Amino acid sequence: MPLVVPGINNNKGGSVTDQWANKLVGKKLGERSDEVTFARAELPKETRVIEPGQLVTKDFNPDRLNVHLKEDGTVSHVDKQ
Repeated sequence: MPLVVPGINNNKGGSVTDQWANKLVGKKLGERSDEVTFARAELPKETRVIEPGQLVTKDFNPDRLNVHLKEDGTVSHVDKQ
């Protein structure tokens, strides 16, 4: 189970990508949000979830949020592309 410490993963400033990274990294995506899971329905409309080994296009979309998963299904990092 990932360690989630309130206040450590909070970033009141920073970029939108950093804010999403603080919400998602170390959590799994699911149907509801709690300490270890984040609801997929709460992700922005332009979100692409990328699983290990998945092929993705390299087209540029400045509004798209890429959520990268590890083998165990937890979020490893978030970026925009």
